[in-house]
Amino acid sequence: MMAIDKSTNSIEELGVNRPTQAQIKIRIPKTFHEEPVISRLISEYGVTVNIAAALLGSNARDDGWFNLELQGTQPQIQSALTYLNELDVEIWSRSDTEQDGW
Repeated sequence: MMAIDKSTNSIEELGVNRPTQAQIKIRIPKTFHEEPVISRLISEYGVTVNIAAALLGSNARDDGWFNLELQGTQPQIQSALTYLNELDVEIWSRSDTEQDGW
């Protein structure tokens, strides 16, 4: 017989903390070229960021466009998206399709 540990999280809580991913396309205004916007997604919000595609001007006078894959838990990804919204970074498109990390 298997023992059940009652101190573990409920099934609902475990689902929130399960790895997932979101694909987004964002526009980084030229005013943020000196700011570590993508780096902060990793260091402050704990998401893994894969830059699937990017369009940057060679002289950095124009806005930058990024196609990003964010990986983390639902709360981490939501916090990262909130951070981008607070910066007024335009999220051009967002895939709400979540994929399990297993």
